[in-house]
Amino acid sequence: MGHQIPISTSFNLPDGRTITLETGKLATQADGSALVKMGHTMILATVVSAKEMREGQDFFPLSVDYQEKFAAAGRIPGNFFRRESKLSDNEVLISRLVDRAIRPLFPDDFMNETQVIINLVSGDKDTPPDALVALAASSALAVSDIPFMGPISEVRVARIDGQFVVNPSKSALQNADIDIIVAGSLHDINMVEGEAKECAEADLVEAIKIAHDAIKVQCNAQLELAKLVGDKAANKRPVTPAPQDEELKARIDQLARQPILEVAKGFLPKQDRKNRFDEIKKKTIETLTQEKGEEYMEANGDLVAGYFDKLKKQVIRHMVLDESVRLDGRKLDEIRPIWCEIDYLPAAHGSSLFTRGETQSLTSVTLGTKLDEVMIDNALDQHYDKFILHYNFPAYSVGEIKPQRGPGRREIGHANLAARSLRQVLPDENSYTVRVVSDILESNGSSSMATVCAGSLALMDSGIKIKAAVSGIAMGLIAEGGRTAILSDILGDEDALGDMDFKVTGTEKGITGCQMDIKIDGMPYEVLTQALDQARRGRLHILSKMNEVIAAPREDYKPHAPRIVQLVIEKSYIGAVIGPGGKVVQEIQQLTGTTINIEEVDDKGIVSIASSNKESIDAAVERIQRITFTPKIGDVYTAVVKTVMPYGVFVEFSGKSGLLHVSEISHTRIDNVEDVLKEGDEVKVKLIEVDNKTGKLRLSRKALMPRPDGMSNNGGGDEGGGGDRGGDRGDRGDRDRGGDRSHRGGDRGDRRDRGPRR
Repeated sequence: MGHQIPISTSFNLPDGRTITLETGKLATQADGSALVKMGHTMILATVVSAKEMREGQDFFPLSVDYQEKFAAAGRIPGNFFRRESKLSDNEVLISRLVDRAIRPLFPDDFMNETQVIINLVSGDKDTPPDALVALAASSALAVSDIPFMGPISEVRVARIDGQFVVNPSKSALQNADIDIIVAGSLHDINMVEGEAKECAEADLVEAIKIAHDAIKVQCNAQLELAKLVGDKAANKRPVTPAPQDEELKARIDQLARQPILEVAKGFLPKQDRKNRFDEIKKKTIETLTQEKGEEYMEANGDLVAGYFDKLKKQVIRHMVLDESVRLDGRKLDEIRPIWCEIDYLPAAHGSSLFTRGETQSLTSVTLGTKLDEVMIDNALDQHYDKFILHYNFPAYSVGEIKPQRGPGRREIGHANLAARSLRQVLPDENSYTVRVVSDILESNGSSSMATVCAGSLALMDSGIKIKAAVSGIAMGLIAEGGRTAILSDILGDEDALGDMDFKVTGTEKGITGCQMDIKIDGMPYEVLTQALDQARRGRLHILSKMNEVIAAPREDYKPHAPRIVQLVIEKSYIGAVIGPGGKVVQEIQQLTGTTINIEEVDDKGIVSIASSNKESIDAAVERIQRITFTPKIGDVYTAVVKTVMPYGVFVEFSGKSGLLHVSEISHTRIDNVEDVLKEGDEVKVKLIEVDNKTGKLRLSRKALMPRPDGMSNNGGGDEGGGGDRGGDRGDRGDRDRGGDRSHRGGDRGDRRDRGPRR
């Protein structure tokens, strides 16, 4: 039963914010549970491990699941069932961050099924929880009796305005040019993942060092919490060592070492090498069966297989360290042969085929509109993303058979690494929703890095104006007996037998993404620096091969790709363009065959018109401009006469109407308007006034016509129309209109004497 007052300890981040660790209050029937609190953010982690190993178990069945409760953000899930369901991609990625950090720290012989569940139970939208989940998971393990060679923790380090910050707020991250999450123990770093805006290798190393200093503080806090818990945390379950047979191990060494070395030095293709190793293993088992009998082999088959695999790994590692030669005959820093193509798929908006050794990616780019944006709906974050990258790894790429069940965690993780690497070079202004799809057709290591290279090529082929080409390379490490070998562009087998998998992506200027998993203790920073420098040389070599195919984005999009034209309109016109119930915009789309999206940005309306047909776009632009057109005084327009009246004509232009008064039609007098203009006539008019109260437009035709000779600016001179009123008017005779005009028609008397007016 949980206690109302928990066991707790706390520590401060470098900027003074406090993080509290608690246990003993929640989920006490789990083998271990811990609550991490930072401000309003609360993360609960639990761990349960089976008491016994399943019979025949030959691997460690660890599962790590992180899930955000929507109630933590005061929200109800937006799905049909209104409840949390399968993990989102974001939750999968955070689960992987924890899994990769803690998995290497369980004892090799510990095979009991273990489950770690982490829940965000209270959240602050400005506090990213991903930097706290590993701390919660490790704390739960620290206070349990489960054998674990921790504690560990994870922190985020970002460089913001030139300063490194530990676990910055989400709003502060908007200005970061380096953003990495680092996991490690008191003594070592074992996981790094992040992105950067073309940072230097030395800056990345500096960020990792700062992260490790913060991690040490958090590990010590966990040790303090475990000490407060007492015996349960101090007395871990004993781990039963796997049975050993030194005689059998020696005999397998005698039978298989030399054949394994011969195959390793044969520099064979992947499948040929695999088949030869299988043959050696089969012959070894046949020989042992003859010597020891079928009953013995049936009882010790797993032990034989384990000894053979360990021997193969040992032989290959020693070959690399002793002779600086690799399974495919390459030098340590040599990159496999590369060839690539663009415009491989004629119907796609952009495509590329990237092949490096026995790893191949066929990548396509599709350009869409705002309607194609993907909605990200997490508990603490809801937004739309216009850049999408999907990574597919079918079983045939490695010559296997496997049901198609959608993307797994590995595929989601690889897609995320490629996406964040390419996102750094996307143009600042881009009207398109961009979907990149990488289909791995063949794989022998570094398929995620092939995705980065192929994605960069395909984006350039599509005409998206990315800022620079991006390439990626996977680095490996073999360290033993004080010797190290850093491997460039590793094979799948080298990944499995090596001590490090370090993926680095970037442009010619610097790093845009990285992912590192270290399987050994005590890797010096000097080795990390050397690996990064070797990776940079390899990355530049790959970029040079890519540039031979396409060195800059295409000048224009493919003919069949949609074009998007954007119009900026006044906010007051948004409703007019949409129309009641969307009637107007739907009619425009139907008549022109375009796709139209309207959004309000900074008190302006942004209208995006998309179509692969230029004439369709032009037609839609014309219709929208007619609706949103605002005439300006002094501008000249071509108008069409719609109605003729005795006092002038009503004309229309660009969707607007106005009166062209008879006095503004000509400099000369007009007695009959129809003698000059008729319905349907085109006439050029100038806007000379807009009534401030009514908004009516006053137009003029004569303002565009030259004045007749002799006409003054004030209207004098020859006016015509009403007879010749100019020239010498001469003696007009007696114009007496009823006597003396001073009396105006007779003696009317003094006006003051006229009496009251009735």
